[in-house]
Amino acid sequence: MFSPARRLPHAAAAFRFAPAAMAFTGTLVLSGAALAQTMQQVVKPPVAQAWIDVATGAGFGMPGMGGMGGGGAGAMSMIGGMFGRAIGGGGGNRFGQTQTAPGGRWVDVTLTTRNNAQLGEAEQQVPAGFLAPALRLQSPKESKGSAPEPGDDKVVEGEYERPKGKLLLYWGCGEAVRAGQPRVVDFATATPADLVRVFQSRRATQRGTHAAVGRPVWPSPDDARMVPEGASLAGEHTFSGAGVPEGFRFRVPAVQDLMPPISLKQQDQGGSTKLEWEALPTARAYFIAGMGAGGGENEMVIWTSSEQPDTGFGLMDYQTNAAVDRWLKEQVLLAPKTTACAVPKGVFTGQGAMLRMIAYGNELNLAHPPRPTDVKLPWEPQWAVKVRVKSQTMAMLGMEMPGMPGQGADREPAPEKKEPAMPGVKDLLKGIFGR
Repeated sequence: MFSPARRLPHAAAAFRFAPAAMAFTGTLVLSGAALAQTMQQVVKPPVAQAWIDVATGAGFGMPGMGGMGGGGAGAMSMIGGMFGRAIGGGGGNRFGQTQTAPGGRWVDVTLTTRNNAQLGEAEQQVPAGFLAPALRLQSPKESKGSAPEPGDDKVVEGEYERPKGKLLLYWGCGEAVRAGQPRVVDFATATPADLVRVFQSRRATQRGTHAAVGRPVWPSPDDARMVPEGASLAGEHTFSGAGVPEGFRFRVPAVQDLMPPISLKQQDQGGSTKLEWEALPTARAYFIAGMGAGGGENEMVIWTSSEQPDTGFGLMDYQTNAAVDRWLKEQVLLAPKTTACAVPKGVFTGQGAMLRMIAYGNELNLAHPPRPTDVKLPWEPQWAVKVRVKSQTMAMLGMEMPGMPGQGADREPAPEKKEPAMPGVKDLLKGIFGR
């Protein structure tokens, strides 16, 4: 016979344990949702990839500058090594000029395909406003260093020479040196903590164009045409070659076109030096760095336009859009509308200093087909292309060079006055590198 009294405890127990059961069920639901959110999409490297580096150079980084008095290519290479890049080089159009960016307009191209590891030649159809006929890409006979895998966007660490003697670090635009500066390190006694404190150097440079066997490049031995003045990369491009997927076709927008040269002007203001330039329409940000001999023996002085202490060793190169935006917020880089910056009085007390300035363009990354938004669907791009853009210049602090791109050639010549002869680059850095 049914007895309500005997069933009530069971009903009460069920009621008592219901919240726990509901919580457990909820946990399963939440875990499933979290699992779906953390599910990693299968991403395969593109079958073919192209890298296009675009650079505009100005200042005295001119083709053939190896004959400069007092310095030569060796000294230029030393100072360039401190900033992570070589400087100078002979004339003519050859692969790699976008790295040094001497005066002129430069474009480097590298193409690879997983369908043909020994690809010897390829062709790049370019807009009529750039060059005609198509660019002829040819594979190098030997590789220099390791080549990146398609789709590899890891940051590449720079290679810097450790100087001898003392290093003094200043930073920030303004007429006067700010309180707390400079930071000083003596390499003879510096501890790792001292080096970390001084050698802060931001960098987000990824691998771009490179020379490797089986990866055709332009300029090539059979096609070393110079980039004409006024040439434009904007428009449709097509790559073709044995093993290159059909339909490797894309458009380069105007924002990724060759940038104008930086027109850097200098004006003495009672000891400080005012630097002025015209804002470049497609510049994302600017950065300036100066380096020269200090007043003491074996002293090197570095000054940068950053509001934060940074040597600039890693910044004189292509950087990703995201990194540029981040460093703008941190006030490490100058905003795109900036047109002036002063080197404080008393920073460079030695024989002189070299200035380097870079305008970061807009990087372009394209792939086909586009990446699926559903993480459960794999992404297997047929091709990908990375386009990097910059404009840069070099100058001696306090010294304009009329007739050279971006060095005040459009200004009226100043009244002649006798000044001590400016030292050559080699004299400027004599003793700093122990060479």
